[in-house]
Amino acid sequence: MAEAFAAEVAANVLAKLSSAAFQQIGCFWDVQDEFEKLRDVLMAIKAVLVDAEEQQNHNREITLWLQKFKDGCYRVEDLLDEFEIEALRRQVMERGSSRRKVSRFLSGSNSLTFRLRMGRKIKKVKDMLDEIESNKSRFHLLERHHRVRNIIHGQRETYSFVKTSDVIGRDEDKENMVAFLMNPTDGDGEGDDIPVLAIVGIGGIGKTALAQLVFNDERVKTHFWLRIWVCVAEDFDVKQLMIKIIKSATGTTMCKDMNKEELHKVLRDGLKAKRFLIVLDDVWNEDKRKWIELKDLLTIGGQGCKIICTTRSHKVAAITSTVPQYDLEHLSYENSLSLFLRLAFKEGEEVQHKNLVRIGEGIVRKCKGVALAVKTLGSLLCSTRVEYDWELVRDSEIWKLEQKENDILPALKLSYDHLPWHLKQCFAFCSVFPKDFEFNSLQLTLLWMANGFLQSSNENEEPEDIGNRYIHELWSRSFFQQVEEGVFYSTFKMHDLVHDLALSVVQNEVNSFNHCSTGNVRHLWLDASGQGASTLPNNLDRLQSLIISSHEEQKASSESLIADYISRSKHLRVLHLVDSSFEQLPNSIGYLKHLRYLSIYGNGNIERLPISICNLQSLQTLLLGGCRGIEALPKDIRYLISLRTLCITTKQANLQESGIGCLSSLRFLRFYACGNLKYLFEDMQRLTALRILVIDECKNLVSLPPGLKYLTALQILVISDCEKLDLCMGQELEGEQAGSLRKLFIRGLPKVVSLPQWILLGSAKTLQQLYIIGLENLSTLPRWFRYLVSLQTLGIVDCPKLLSLPQGMQQLAALKQVGITGCPKLGKRCMKQTGEEWPKIAHVPQLYVSNDLETSITYDE
Repeated sequence: MAEAFAAEVAANVLAKLSSAAFQQIGCFWDVQDEFEKLRDVLMAIKAVLVDAEEQQNHNREITLWLQKFKDGCYRVEDLLDEFEIEALRRQVMERGSSRRKVSRFLSGSNSLTFRLRMGRKIKKVKDMLDEIESNKSRFHLLERHHRVRNIIHGQRETYSFVKTSDVIGRDEDKENMVAFLMNPTDGDGEGDDIPVLAIVGIGGIGKTALAQLVFNDERVKTHFWLRIWVCVAEDFDVKQLMIKIIKSATGTTMCKDMNKEELHKVLRDGLKAKRFLIVLDDVWNEDKRKWIELKDLLTIGGQGCKIICTTRSHKVAAITSTVPQYDLEHLSYENSLSLFLRLAFKEGEEVQHKNLVRIGEGIVRKCKGVALAVKTLGSLLCSTRVEYDWELVRDSEIWKLEQKENDILPALKLSYDHLPWHLKQCFAFCSVFPKDFEFNSLQLTLLWMANGFLQSSNENEEPEDIGNRYIHELWSRSFFQQVEEGVFYSTFKMHDLVHDLALSVVQNEVNSFNHCSTGNVRHLWLDASGQGASTLPNNLDRLQSLIISSHEEQKASSESLIADYISRSKHLRVLHLVDSSFEQLPNSIGYLKHLRYLSIYGNGNIERLPISICNLQSLQTLLLGGCRGIEALPKDIRYLISLRTLCITTKQANLQESGIGCLSSLRFLRFYACGNLKYLFEDMQRLTALRILVIDECKNLVSLPPGLKYLTALQILVISDCEKLDLCMGQELEGEQAGSLRKLFIRGLPKVVSLPQWILLGSAKTLQQLYIIGLENLSTLPRWFRYLVSLQTLGIVDCPKLLSLPQGMQQLAALKQVGITGCPKLGKRCMKQTGEEWPKIAHVPQLYVSNDLETSITYDE
C-alpha cells in the first residue's frame, strides 16, 4: 500500500503543467518546449502505473521504482513552484519602491539569472524522469487506465444466514429495525412509496450482521411473504441485480441469458401483490439514476413492502433512504470484550488465563467498538497462550499486524480504493495527526491547500470551497466522524482504525509522534515533549509539512532549534508551531520561498516578527492569534500578496493604512484579543474578496470602519466580546447596500441596544443564520426584521431585556429553526399555544424555547 497513490501525485503535476497559467509561464520564459517534454515523459510513465501499483505486492523492485517516480513528480512540483514564486516576486517588485527593485536585481533574481538557473534544473529533472521511464521496460508493465478491483480483493459476497449467538450487543438496534419493518405508518409500501431504510457506518462495524439478525427474526419471517437478500457489493448493475432478486425470490437460475424486458416480466410475476422485504447489502452506488431505475422495477409488490440497505456512505444513504438513515453506533466496551473473549478462548477457558484477559482488555480498547476489528484480533490470538504474543498485538499498530483477506484492514481498504484520486492524497495526509486528534475543517483545508492537494475542474471554484467539499465527501464515506458544528467551521476526528488505514497507505511519507525513521518523510508531526523534537532525521530536504505540538508543560522554546529546522527544510510548505514559547522567529524564515502556511498561534513571548517574513510571497495562511506580546505588525505586510487567511493578535491601538487593506487576496480575517485596538484600518473596503471576518475579544474597540458595509463578498461576520463597541457609530446608510452575508453572530456587546440596520438590511435576501447572544441591553428587535426572507436559523440567548419578537415574523417562510434561552420574559411569552408571541413562531418546524423559570421545551414537528 505504501505507493498506493503514485498515479494521483502524477495526475496532480500533469494538471498543473497543462493549466493555462503554466502555458503562459512557459511562453514568458521560453521554456514551453521543456515543459512539453516533461509532460510527455510523465504521461508515458503514468500510463503503466495502474499495472505497477497492482504488481508491486509481488515485486519489491517495482515498489522502489514507484517511489523514485513519486520523488521525480515532487521535484517537478518544486520546479513549477519556483516559476510561480518568481511571478509573484515580479508583482511585488512592480508595486515596491525603487530601493526594493534595485535590491531584487542585485540579489540574483533578475530574469537572465533566473532563466539560466531554471534551465539547469529542468534538465536535471528531465534526465531523472528519462531514466525512470527507461527502467520501466524491466518490469514488462502494461498500459491500463482502470484498476480491476476483483483482482485486488476478490468479489465480496454476503448471505442472509447468521448464527444469532455470534452477534453481541445489537439487541436494541435489532428491535428498532423490526419496529420499522412492522410499522404500517412508515409508508404503505404500495405503488411508488416503498419505504427504504439505510443502515450507515464504518466498514466492519456490523451493518451486515445487524441486517442478518433482522432478516432472520421470527416476527419478520411471519410478517413478510417474501424475504430477499442481495449482496450488491461494488458493481451496481441493474440487470445483474434483477437476476439476483429473481433467484432469491423464486429459486430459478434460468434467467442469465434474458434481456431486461424478459427479466422484468419474470420479476413482476414473482413479486406482484406480495408483501416482500428486500435487503440490499453493501451498497456503494452513488448514481441516483441507477437507484431510481432499480426501485421503479420493484414498485409492484403488495401493501407493506420494505427495503433495507447497508452502506458505508452517507451519500448513498441520502440517495436511497426515504426515512431518516440509521447510523449504527460502535459496540460498547463490555460487548466488545465479551465478543473478543468468545473468539480468543474456548468456553470457560478465560478464567484460567487472568493475565491474558487483562492484556486482552487493552487490545479491545484499541478496537474502539468495531466488531470486525475485535473478531480479527480475537481470532488471531485464539491459537496462542503466550503472553508475549498477546502483548505484541496490544502494543502494535493494527496496520503492522498480519491481515487476511476478510480481516479489518482489507475491509477498510475497500473504502479507500473507492475514493476518487483527488481524495486519496487528502485522506492519507490526515495520518500526520495523532490518534484521537480533533481537527477543524478550516485548519485542514488550509493544510491541504498549502500542500497543493485541492484540485477542481472549475477554475472559478475557491480553494476553501473545494476543501470543504472534500471534507464533506470524506465524512459522507465514513472516513471522518463529526464531533461538533461551529459558526464558521466544524470539528472532526478519525476512528483509530481509519487512522491505521491512512498510515498503511503512506508508511514512508508521513510520520507522527516522533517516529523519524526515514529520510523520505514529507509530512512530520513532532511532540515538543518527545526526544524526536531535537533528533530529526538527517535528510529533511523533502519535508513539506512540519507540525510541532506543544503543551503547557513542554513548549517549543529554542530559537536555534527552529532555525535548524528551517535551514534543513528548504521545501517546506507548512510550518506549524502552535503554543510555542520562543521569543524570536529566525530571520532565515524569509528563505522558505515555498512556504504557504505559517502558524505561531498562542506564542505569548514573541514581540516582533522578522522583516524577512514579508519576502514570503507564496504565503497563503498566517496565524498570529494569541501572540499577545506582538507590538506591531510588519510595515511591509502588504507585500504578502498571496495571503488568504490572516489571524492577528497585536498590542497596537491603531492599524496602519496601506497595510492589511492592500491584501486583496484575503478571504478570512480575524482580530483576536487585540486589547489596545480602538480602530481598524480605514481602507477595509479594498478587501473585495473577503468572505469571513471575525472580531473577538477586542475590549477597547469603539467602532467599525465605514468600509465594512462595502464588502460585497462577505458571507460570515462574527463580532464577539467587544465591551466598548458601538455598532452604529460612524455607520450611516447611503442607499441600499448589496450584501451577501449568510451568517451573522453577535455576542457580548453591552452597547448594542438595537440591531444594526446597516449590516442586516443590505443582506436581507441572503442572510440564512442569525445568532444574538449576551446582548444585555437589547430590548427590541426591529420592525424590518420581516424583510430577512432567507433566514433559516435564529438563535437568541441571554438577552434578558428582550420582551417580544417583531411583527411579521410569521411571514418568514424559510425559517426552520428558532432557539430562545436565557431570555426569561421572552421565553415565557413564546410558550406553545399560551404565549402572546407564540403565533409569530408557530410555523417554525424546530423550536427550542426556555422560560428559565419552570422548564425547557423542544418542539420538533
